[in-house]
Amino acid sequence: MDAGQFARLSAEVAGLVAGGHECVLVSSGAVAAGLSSLGLKERPDDLSARQACAAVGQSKLMALYANEFGKHGLTVGQLLLTHGDLDSRSRHANVRATLTRLLECGNVVPVINENDSVATEELRFGDNDRLSAEVAVLADADALVLLTSVEGLLDPKGERIPEVRDVDAVTKFARQDKGRLSVGGMVSKLQAVKLAVDAGITTWIASGRRKGQIPAIVAGRAVGTRFPGRVVAGR
Repeated sequence: MDAGQFARLSAEVAGLVAGGHECVLVSSGAVAAGLSSLGLKERPDDLSARQACAAVGQSKLMALYANEFGKHGLTVGQLLLTHGDLDSRSRHANVRATLTRLLECGNVVPVINENDSVATEELRFGDNDRLSAEVAVLADADALVLLTSVEGLLDPKGERIPEVRDVDAVTKFARQDKGRLSVGGMVSKLQAVKLAVDAGITTWIASGRRKGQIPAIVAGRAVGTRFPGRVVAGR
């Protein structure tokens, strides 16, 4: 758990909230946070061990966010979701109502994670990329920012692609790179991008390790890879 990373990202999000933006944070990290408590050095292969790590690590993850956002006078609200929560019409409405109420408070940043201690889809197949897109759609967000370890979507020469208007045309550039403590990769991010842009939400893939990417995106500067949302009636 990189405390400096938590501090910087929380400060950048807090800066947006101070500027009048409503921000929702979808965060991975529960499994990684629980590894040391269970005496493990790498993400385990079996599902039950990963879920045990998530059960232990979720409170550590939220404690980090609560501490960092608290420095900026903000409170965090935890929502643990499964894809079933968003597929069910009644539960979808309940999640939306809760999220709306948290944002109305003005000083609360909702922090959403897959309910890794009971869910299996994220732990088996991907990261929170798709969940973030589903939440963006549910919240009728203006923008979705997916942070990763590179500058954005890269072409075969390793150069950042500034803008993409056809997600299907660039899937061949995606590599399924993963860290030893994480899951997901560029393939899952592009799948999430497609879900969001099809709903009319402009999406960015940008570096989570480079300072100032989040406020730069909101300010309209050319960082990361921008995927314009499609025009959708009613948006």
